[in-house]
Amino acid sequence: MQTSITELVGVADTEASLVALGNEFGMALKSGVVVYLQGDLGAGKTTFCRGVLQAFGHSGSVKSPTYTLVEPYELGKQVLYHFDLYRVADPEELEFMGIREYFVPEAICLLEWPEKGKGVIAEPDVELIIEKHKRIRRLRFLGRTERGRSIVKGEFSKRMSKGE
Repeated sequence: MQTSITELVGVADTEASLVALGNEFGMALKSGVVVYLQGDLGAGKTTFCRGVLQAFGHSGSVKSPTYTLVEPYELGKQVLYHFDLYRVADPEELEFMGIREYFVPEAICLLEWPEKGKGVIAEPDVELIIEKHKRIRRLRFLGRTERGRSIVKGEFSKRMSKGE
């Protein structure tokens, strides 16, 4: 039995448009969602996360938590965790830090370099693949679960088609 995947593609040609796309995506997210962010170094994963966080009212800077592994954000009633697993050598390291405790129904988890935590971290509801071609970024949003598909083909798709 093959699992159905819903896909939506977006394009960003400036940092501002990448943040704006992240903001639109953030407005479609609900508690308990896990998002994987895939892309090469410099693709724009953290910049996209800045837009997601802004959708929840964050106005400060957003840095990739490369050395701390996770940066928590409590924004109103919503908790978001931004992970960067780039420096993880072995997924067991994540077990020692208690990573499973972050994947709770009240939180939204954004994970950069999720392949470094394979077998330990929760599976994604939505997978975002950012491909950089010179100054243009192509963003592929893949709904991997029922919840993820409803985000990608539902609220987020509506927001993108309206160009809000």
